[in-house]
Amino acid sequence: MVVRIRLARHGRRNLPYYHIVVANARTARNSKPLEQIGTFNPIPNDAGQKAINLNFERAKYWLTVGAQPSEMVEKILVQANLIPQAPKPWMKEAAKRFQQETKQ
Repeated sequence: MVVRIRLARHGRRNLPYYHIVVANARTARNSKPLEQIGTFNPIPNDAGQKAINLNFERAKYWLTVGAQPSEMVEKILVQANLIPQAPKPWMKEAAKRFQQETKQ
């Protein structure tokens, strides 16, 4: 059973609100999850900040058990310093090109 940490959309039209859930990878987006570990409000508040509430202990547990985060949840976990940010492959290629150009 492949377990994923992903977003389940709630709210209403043009006003999304997401629950950060742990669910089986083959189930539907809004099906009953194994556990809800947080919330994410992508609409900025008056201060221009997006609200993220996350249970760090449960997120760490599910990551150690082997749950795979979706792309958006991975970005949220990187912001929360729960997982390291993966290096961008194009940065390595650009650095190599820059070194080759400076040698010539």
